[in-house]
Amino acid sequence: MTLNPSIINAVEKLGYRVTSGDVATQAGIEVNIAQRELLALASEAGGHLQVAESGEIAFAFPQNFKAILRNKYWQLKLKDGWEKIWKVLFYLIRISFGIILIASILLILVAIVAILVVINSSQDNESSGGNDGGGFIPVGWLIPDWWWFVSWDNNNYQRYENYNTDDKKQMNFLEAVFSFMFGDGNPNYNLEERRWQTIGKVIRNQQGSIIAEQITPYLDEIGSLVAQEYEDYMLPILTRFDGKPEVSPDGQLIYHFPELQTTAQQSEPQLITTYLKERKWRFSLATSGQILGAIGLGSVNLIGALMLGSLLKTPEIAGYLTGFLGFVQFIYPILLIYGIGFLTIPLIRYFWIQGKNNKINERNTMRQKRANILAQGGSILKKKLNYARQFAKKMVIHQDNLAYTTETDLLEQEIEE
Repeated sequence: MTLNPSIINAVEKLGYRVTSGDVATQAGIEVNIAQRELLALASEAGGHLQVAESGEIAFAFPQNFKAILRNKYWQLKLKDGWEKIWKVLFYLIRISFGIILIASILLILVAIVAILVVINSSQDNESSGGNDGGGFIPVGWLIPDWWWFVSWDNNNYQRYENYNTDDKKQMNFLEAVFSFMFGDGNPNYNLEERRWQTIGKVIRNQQGSIIAEQITPYLDEIGSLVAQEYEDYMLPILTRFDGKPEVSPDGQLIYHFPELQTTAQQSEPQLITTYLKERKWRFSLATSGQILGAIGLGSVNLIGALMLGSLLKTPEIAGYLTGFLGFVQFIYPILLIYGIGFLTIPLIRYFWIQGKNNKINERNTMRQKRANILAQGGSILKKKLNYARQFAKKMVIHQDNLAYTTETDLLEQEIEE
């Protein structure tokens, strides 16, 4: 059996006592799926059914139900273990690009110094009576103060947002190199989840009865003018949350969702945004100092690689391309490709992000306009809202209005009554 992690997380966040409507709203999934998954989860994790006198059903779970599941399913144990291992592996991957960059610079500079020493020695042997140190170039002139780049802004790191966990973490310079090259992930990776969660909360806040104009600020495309007139875009919402359309005496459509009108917890209306706002892509979450440091090191690396390539072609070192210099000559194409890619990948990504953000701005503006239309209202909207309120209701399944629960024996319940 495969357990749905979103169901497990929703039950935990909602306080271990839920209805299918609670879980569907919290997880942004279909009501029917939530109902089926909750039944399976209750069976596997020692949960109980609580049936209200009205026939509505709530699910109660022990607070240690996740530990019960881990003990029963090796897949969950393996998943928990892999998540811990992956955090370490991914961190090593992130810092590896910074380590490779510094190692590349050091390797290139040492190779350049070694080649210059060979060239100077050859010139000294060919010239008689010359100055022994006439052609020597001090190593300090060739090796920049690379540690200055590494320690740039070392004591002034900013806090940054990790889009994968929504946690705040501190980024060191080696992580900043990875961020400079590849960014920090898709800021809208959970956009669909956010969309359905918000739509579910809108329905809940309106006590299970809404009009289409209350939903459009959270959708992308709503179809042609004909589709908008018939409100075809509401079909996926009706399917997901088991809703039913109703027609007002004026011929206007409203929608009510019986499953979302029942809850296991008394709660106030939740705060939600007036429209679904996509987050803009950012080039990097590293500080400006860290980005400048990465650019500086990348430039040093590329210039050094080009110098090294030129020096490797000098005839004076043809007989010395063995050992260390032979190894450098062998991997030189890799060093050059890495040096070029280190600066060109972020450049390409920068222009790609500009295009993505332009489209995000357009979608956000479109959804905001729909929210403004709803806020401005109008006689037609007011009539639809008034009709929708006739179907609005909220039922809370309390412990004192239960007709039956699987937590105790039926005979015991009858005796207590």
